[in-house]
Amino acid sequence: MKKIIITVIRAAVGWHFLYEGLIKLFSENWSAASYLNNTFGFLSGYYHWLAATPARLAVVDFLNVWGLILIGLALFVGLTVRWASVAGAFLLLLYYFAYPPFGASMLGGDGAVYIINPLLIETCVLLLFFCYREKGYGLDNLMPRFKKGKPVSSAGTDAQSTDSTVTLEATGGPVQQSRRTALKELVTLPFLGLFGWGAWQRSKTYGVDTLSGATIQINRMDLSELKGALPMGKIGNLAISRMIMGGNQIVGYAHSRDLLYVSKLYKAYNTDKKVFETIMLGEQAGMNCINTSFVAMPTIVKYKKITGSKIKVIMQAGVNEKADDIYENVATAVDNGIDIVQLHGGVCDRLVLENKFDLIHGLLQRIRSNGVVAGICAHSVYSLLACEEHGIVPDYFMKTMHHDDYWSAHPRENRLPYEVIGEEYKDHNKFHDNIWCSFPDLTTEFVNRTKTPVIGFKTLAAGAIRPKDGFRWAFENGADFICVGMFDFQVVEDVNICIDVLNNLSNRKRPWYG
Repeated sequence: MKKIIITVIRAAVGWHFLYEGLIKLFSENWSAASYLNNTFGFLSGYYHWLAATPARLAVVDFLNVWGLILIGLALFVGLTVRWASVAGAFLLLLYYFAYPPFGASMLGGDGAVYIINPLLIETCVLLLFFCYREKGYGLDNLMPRFKKGKPVSSAGTDAQSTDSTVTLEATGGPVQQSRRTALKELVTLPFLGLFGWGAWQRSKTYGVDTLSGATIQINRMDLSELKGALPMGKIGNLAISRMIMGGNQIVGYAHSRDLLYVSKLYKAYNTDKKVFETIMLGEQAGMNCINTSFVAMPTIVKYKKITGSKIKVIMQAGVNEKADDIYENVATAVDNGIDIVQLHGGVCDRLVLENKFDLIHGLLQRIRSNGVVAGICAHSVYSLLACEEHGIVPDYFMKTMHHDDYWSAHPRENRLPYEVIGEEYKDHNKFHDNIWCSFPDLTTEFVNRTKTPVIGFKTLAAGAIRPKDGFRWAFENGADFICVGMFDFQVVEDVNICIDVLNNLSNRKRPWYG
């Protein structure tokens, strides 16, 4: 029974290797380039080096494919099991450390927890096969070694067993095993044929198995395709990339107009693991700052602690007028090491509407008293004009900045100054979560007049404007930085577009501030 169990486990691991190798072999234009170029963790430099040249990558691809096939075949049929096991363990460890479930990666693939993932478990199984003498049934047992003419049993069995004992001819000639013993050692071959036939039939019906780990590819550009370094600016005393990551993916704000299911779908995709992956990819692509809401702060703090990230964080704070300390959000942000704190855009608009400029001024003072950069965010340009009139000058402004030349934007004559925060939702001809810079001309006029750095956000009108168009419009009309929400598969492409736009910016009139 022990030999049967060992044989089944060994064959299962072998089939995993063999199948992954064959899928790679038969997949058109398969390459490890994407896998290597997007690695995270302390060994990422090594994996990036492997993919750095076509010649080096060709060698890696060849060794990967044929290593998997040969290791898998050897394990399945029980041939040179010990050496196939150590080779397989080494290959799995290379996969494991490409995306380790600890340190700066914490991704580790599906089914991963801290440190342990399926790759590590399978590695341990292979190391057991290497260290443990019993190998189960297989071809190794058909080629026994001899000790001075004495018969030697197959590995781990009693030499006196009638089923597995090998015998010498009277003349000391070749070894002949019993037919029954030979059939036992060849037991995996029919299963290999059956598995192979089934996989072949499946491939004829469905094509290459796209659910295999060998073929799953995220349709995104590789980090190796970056066009250069993302330009930097300054807010306060902090160096900030000209493109800042948006944080709506953390809390699930999709701004999907009347498509009610999209926010849930958005949040279902952006699990903590996916959020971490997106932020890490953004950092590697050159974005060193993320803007997000106060409710997302625990996720960001967790990310920084786990990964050791140095990403700058802009936290949007509110004012709790019912609390003993109305600026408690600021205190919490400072206690958690947040780099930049700004008044939340919706809160700013409401405070201006209620003529509570003393609270806005007090919040900026509280932020600055902690040595933290202080900003004001707004959806309505009228909020910033009012702050300007009351002598309130932050370290930077953050303002929705996008044009209105897209089909779902409602007519200008129907727009209201504070419609984004709910001044008018019910009238179908007016605001319905479809525009965030209601008066773009007035916005650009204000931005080009102020000498305070400006971050433009909602530059793509929540997906209604193409990145190249939206980025160019914002920068040409005075934004010093843009804040952009994105999925992981858009990161490198968006950074490249931003670099291209900044390198070919001809119509900007405002000097760069920050």
